[in-house]
Amino acid sequence: MLDANTATKLRDMRLGTMAETFDGQLSDSGYGQMSFEERFGLIVDAEWVKRQNSRMSRLIRNANYAISGACVEDIDYREDRNLDRNLIKRLETCGYVEERRNILILGPTGAGKTYLANALGMAASRKRYAVKYAKLPDLLSELAIARDEGNYRKAVKPYRQARLLILDEWLLFPLQGNEAKELFNLVDARMGEGASIICSQFDVKGWHEKIGETAVADAICDRVATGAHRIVIGGRESMRKREAASDANA
Repeated sequence: MLDANTATKLRDMRLGTMAETFDGQLSDSGYGQMSFEERFGLIVDAEWVKRQNSRMSRLIRNANYAISGACVEDIDYREDRNLDRNLIKRLETCGYVEERRNILILGPTGAGKTYLANALGMAASRKRYAVKYAKLPDLLSELAIARDEGNYRKAVKPYRQARLLILDEWLLFPLQGNEAKELFNLVDARMGEGASIICSQFDVKGWHEKIGETAVADAICDRVATGAHRIVIGGRESMRKREAASDANA
C-alpha cells in the first residue's frame, strides 16, 4: 500500500516517469541487488532524460523549421559545392551562438542554403538553445500586421530574444515602405544579444540596393555582416534538381 501511495504522489506531482520507473523496479526482482542510492539514481535519471527530451522537442517545434529533418550529418559535401567541412564541424559546436556571431550563407536559388541553415539550427536546438526560423518577407508582413493590430511587442519578442535567429530569403525582394526601418530595429535589438544565420542569393555588396535607404542600409549591413562567418555555396546544378533526379533513379 505504501508503494502504491508513493507512485500516486509522484504522479500527482507530475513526475510520471519517476512513478513508472519506480513501479518497474518494484516488479523486477533484479533491482533488489542494488543499493537504495543506485535505484533512486536510476529513477531520477529517467525523469531527467524525459524532461530534457521534452524540452528539446518543444524547442524544435517552436523554432518552426522549414526542414525539420535537416541535420549536419546529412549535409552534401560534393566537391563542386565548395563547402568547408571543418568550418561546418566547428559551427556545429555552436560556439558562434555563445559568441553572438552571425553566419552568412550565400548562393544561388536551389543551392541548399535553407537545408544548411536548418541543419545548423537543429544542432543548436540539440544543445538546448532557443532557435527561431523565418523567411524575411513573411516576417516583415507578420510584424506589419502586428503593428496595425496593436500586437507588435508580442509578435516581435520571440525573434528578438531567440539565441539563434535564422532569416531565410534575405532581401529576396526590395524593401518597401517602413520595412527597412523594421529590419534595422530587429537587427539592432539583437546586437550583442543573439546570433543570426542569414540566407541570401545576393552578396553583401548587393544588399544596399535592395534596402534602398543608404544610411539604414549601411547600418543593417554593418550589424549583420561585420565579423560574420561566410559560407558561399558553389555548384552549377540546383540541389533540388539533384534530389529530384536521385529520387527518379531510386
